[in-house]
Amino acid sequence: MTTQTAVPSATREPQLRGQTVVVLGGSSGIGLAVARLVRAEGADVILTGRNEERLRGAATELGARSSSAFDVSDAAALDRFFADLGEPVDHVMVTAGGPHYARLAEMDHEQMRDALNGHLMLALDVARNAPGRVRPGGSLVLTGGTGARRPAIGLAILSAVTAATPALAASMALELAPIRVNVVAPGFVDTPLSASLLGDRLDERRDELRKTLPIGRVVGPDDVAALAVHLMTNTALTGATYDIDGGQQLLSG
Repeated sequence: MTTQTAVPSATREPQLRGQTVVVLGGSSGIGLAVARLVRAEGADVILTGRNEERLRGAATELGARSSSAFDVSDAAALDRFFADLGEPVDHVMVTAGGPHYARLAEMDHEQMRDALNGHLMLALDVARNAPGRVRPGGSLVLTGGTGARRPAIGLAILSAVTAATPALAASMALELAPIRVNVVAPGFVDTPLSASLLGDRLDERRDELRKTLPIGRVVGPDDVAALAVHLMTNTALTGATYDIDGGQQLLSG
């Protein structure tokens, strides 16, 4: 008599099949990586971005359900975007907005307001639009950071945003339940935005991180995307902030 051993299938069902994911800031960097991964996991994707040409390219590449080119820090435009969605979506990923490095004395009131609006007010405006437009059990995934947890000159605004985002998400998780709210908090991520900020110092920074990070490599957009999709699919997670910095915070100095 021969006994056959069952061999587990190497394939699995896509984790987001039949779902719809909105990626705010989905035309490049982390946002584009998230959009690519959710498509690979079977979801329809709706993209926004400020650069119309770049957004059109991303939407074509991914076969996006739709795309909208506008500045998400414009609250009225964001309200119109959510109002025009039609059917509720399952997840919203917020990757729009970049870091702002400057001494307070170098910033005027409008610049400080814009720096805060691009993060905290954006998160609040998204949360305000979520009820009725994100399905129960769905999620909001916000983007925070780890780099400004240590005080430094030029990081006042960024430090405030870094500290406030986890507290904001925790409160939102209670207020918006059963919609879940979580934060991905990257350190340095090798994106076009990082390249534009560092300029000719980019390769030096990459080499430094490869030598010093416990993981022995630089964190990329795909790493952050994998965490974001996990937060969308694991329905036990809400109100928390998840660092993804390759162990950068473990290093002294």
